[in-house]
Amino acid sequence: MAGHKSIKEVEEEIVEEFSLFDSWDEKYEYIIDLGKKLPELEDRYRLDENKVKGCQSTVWLTAEYRDGLIYFKADSNSVIVKGLISMLIRALSGHTPDEILEAKLEFLEKIGMMRHLAQTRSNGLLAMVKQMKHFSLAYKIKAHEYGRDEGKSN
Repeated sequence: MAGHKSIKEVEEEIVEEFSLFDSWDEKYEYIIDLGKKLPELEDRYRLDENKVKGCQSTVWLTAEYRDGLIYFKADSNSVIVKGLISMLIRALSGHTPDEILEAKLEFLEKIGMMRHLAQTRSNGLLAMVKQMKHFSLAYKIKAHEYGRDEGKSN
């Protein structure tokens, strides 16, 4: 696919963007800006079942499986968390379940996110990553079963 970036390439872009800022105040400003640009999540997705467990703030996360790729949507009542989830969506959305499951997401460490977030926030961030990987695993299993069932009917 022409122009399709790998998760690693997107991670490198994010690391590069963060290297432009000298202070954590500037980095937080940037994260908040990213959160503001996150597309609005439709009300029909703001359900308890879409809430990420383990997050201090409310985070809704949903995934859609189209043509073998997973697309994520999310929102939060916290501007910082919205920014964090927008980076995860940017890195992971539009990839296959396998690519998402294998993603190391080292950019979080490289930009110093895990060190600078309060413990509860970094736990929340890990909970969001975990949820995205859960979706990927579920879709991978579904796709596998669907493919197998299809084979039987011939």
